[in-house]
Amino acid sequence: METRQRRPEELGLLQALSARSGADSPRAAPAPPGPELSGETAWCIGSQVALPFLLAGLGLSGAGLLLHYFQHWPVFTEMKDLLTLVPPLVGLKGNLEMTLASRLSTAANTGQVDDPQEQYRVVSSNLALVQVQAAVVGLLAAVAALLLGLVSGQGLDVVEAQVLCASSVLTASLAACALGTLMVCIVVGARKLGVNPDNIATPIAASLGDLITLSLLAVVSSFFYRHRDSQYLTPLVFVGFAALTPACVLVAKQNPPVVRILKFGWFPIVLAMLVSSLGGLILNKTLSQPQFRGMAVFAPIICGVGGNLVAIQTSRISTHLHLWGTPGVLPLWMKKCWPNPCSTFCSSEINATSARVLLVLVVPGHLAFFSIVSLLEGQSVPSERTFVLLYLLAGLVQVTILLHLADVAVRLAWRRALDPDDHCIPYLTGLGDLLGTGLLALCFLAHGLLRTGVQPGGPLDPAPGPS
Repeated sequence: METRQRRPEELGLLQALSARSGADSPRAAPAPPGPELSGETAWCIGSQVALPFLLAGLGLSGAGLLLHYFQHWPVFTEMKDLLTLVPPLVGLKGNLEMTLASRLSTAANTGQVDDPQEQYRVVSSNLALVQVQAAVVGLLAAVAALLLGLVSGQGLDVVEAQVLCASSVLTASLAACALGTLMVCIVVGARKLGVNPDNIATPIAASLGDLITLSLLAVVSSFFYRHRDSQYLTPLVFVGFAALTPACVLVAKQNPPVVRILKFGWFPIVLAMLVSSLGGLILNKTLSQPQFRGMAVFAPIICGVGGNLVAIQTSRISTHLHLWGTPGVLPLWMKKCWPNPCSTFCSSEINATSARVLLVLVVPGHLAFFSIVSLLEGQSVPSERTFVLLYLLAGLVQVTILLHLADVAVRLAWRRALDPDDHCIPYLTGLGDLLGTGLLALCFLAHGLLRTGVQPGGPLDPAPGPS
């Protein structure tokens, strides 16, 4: 793990903690740093997170509306595997950009981007790394979508397979370039303005990642589908990326921590992509059925909200450990590798405070995004009170599970001297995609059963009494 420079105020916090723990007894375990030592209160966290979260939700709502519109395009109706590709590819971009944002936020909070030369080295190596990851995992996501299509009984067309793979790789690379540059600007700007990048970078990365990636996928795949008879177009894409990838690897190698990610950081994002692909299979099988009307609109929203909030929490806990701990050794107040949900949400420690703040944002956030979707697509989505309650319950269950798993996963990764920024966020956001899509499908199923039950002649309709 790279040695990280601490800012003067962070050193003061460490001294305050040492003084506090030493005042009682040499053997006394230091108390967990709460708001009074961290400098962040629940109000401070909420005020910094709320606006980016709401802006992110607008982006997610836009992504849902776009998916609802794109599902009727010829390329989506003719190439069924393209719908299966949407969650893993969109989730992949969320994973890559959120891990990039989390790494840069940690670097900013520990003073690594204050020196211009060090800033250039950190930024260029990380952007090159994301390009390599996007190209490789974009190809793997397309292959996974094709394999899932075969397993579920769909045939395999060689030309469509080439179109799917080329579209996935080019979309992932273009989105990585645009979003990576944006993340650098946000993190560096937040550092200069004195705002904690952990609170704002990850939700913006996730929301814009969904919107931009989905738009690029629709446009790029339509272009390749219209020119699918060309013998040289898709091979040219593969040759171009085969030449570009080694150059990006050389740039990434100038930063030792990035080299370790190049060597050992593939498993988390590949596994997360496979988990998200299962969510894509659920989406593919439900969109064409009438009882799931509106599924395309809400799937990006519920998956994105869960991914946003768990990425914020993971990034915050990771920064907390980089400041207060040593890789491989947890602080005394975080010794339990398997904390119970009460310690995750109910303790006085600063990470529990942020977990409570993030959980409180779920219901008002979803209500706001649901209202926007209902206003714009009122005829295409269910708006009954029963469905709204089921939808809010699904969002709460999803985020509660993810925040608790974030607490567990970060501790386990830190105990193994792994950087949580790179090894936890992909797992958690991939699981968020699967949980979100699965719970949303259950919402539609339950809502359909309840509607059937209360209709005249349904099983819950009371029999007419004697006249």
